Amino acid sequence: MVDLSTHYLGLKLAHPLVPSASPLSKDIDSARRLEDAGASALVMYSLFEEKIVAEQQQMQRFLYEPAIGHGEADSFHPRPHQLQTYQEHYLEQVQKLKSALAIPVIASLNGTSLSGWLAYGLQLQQAGADALELNIYHLAANAEDSSEVVENRYLTILQALKAQVNIPITMKLSSQFSSPLHFAKRLETAGASGVVLFNRFYQPNIDLESLEVVPTLELSSASEALLRIRWAALLYGRTQLSLAVTGGFHNSSDVIKALLAGADVVHLCSVLLKQGVARLSEILLELEQWLDEHDYDSIEQLKGSVSQQHAIDPSAYERANYVQVLDNYSSPAGVLR
Repeated sequence: MVDLSTHYLGLKLAHPLVPSASPLSKDIDSARRLEDAGASALVMYSLFEEKIVAEQQQMQRFLYEPAIGHGEADSFHPRPHQLQTYQEHYLEQVQKLKSALAIPVIASLNGTSLSGWLAYGLQLQQAGADALELNIYHLAANAEDSSEVVENRYLTILQALKAQVNIPITMKLSSQFSSPLHFAKRLETAGASGVVLFNRFYQPNIDLESLEVVPTLELSSASEALLRIRWAALLYGRTQLSLAVTGGFHNSSDVIKALLAGADVVHLCSVLLKQGVARLSEILLELEQWLDEHDYDSIEQLKGSVSQQHAIDPSAYERANYVQVLDNYSSPAGVLR
């Protein structure tokens, strides 16, 4: 029998398929279904500092200061003693998931201030999270910020939080850093246990009628997986960080490619939202069958065997691939050139 086990953030997992942050972790029943489908760990939906601050401001205005300037209004705004805040609900959800599931639970934190990262990170550890995924999601929109300033923002948060908690921390990165390999080494030196490749920046749209900038949500497509696979292949063997890939993994073939490139785990999200949690067990079965058919004894034997360091043509992961793709292009039949 093929050994599907893998190690991620110091945790031994039964296999590499891990549901990433999504609404599925907001409900205990859906989380149980993920575990029943074979999930080896679970990344929770993100805790957002902006939502905590906005809620606190609303409560301050409507619950705790109703009589400012209008003393008679005090009796019209009773202060509820059993009101559960957004932050309290998230922490309680961590505890419920830990009680309901046998698999590791990784909390996801998206902060905006250093004090927020520290306070909420410590609370997530105290609530029982097995690890922390820092979803910094910083868009460098300030023209005065150099690439070094942007990187140092991540490092400052990581180092400060690492001094406060003793559970593993993984950094969810975007693909837009100038030198991801160098930055990953800096994160490793600063105490990170892993990196997640890559965050998806949801793009705002422009409404042509109202001329408003509006949010849009588009789930990932399978074409996005190749970017993650490429950088996993470039990182493998150059760092001791755990490597996770996320974004565009909808089928077993791309999962296998990610593992060949060097990923320790593959996060699944959009495919589970689109096709249901049972799709996880199907991908897992297909992965096991492929390994068996190709005479692999374990995931560890497979992992990284087509990384840049072990590929037949290492240059194919760099500029040579770009040149070859362009040279091999030909227009479809019937198209006038």
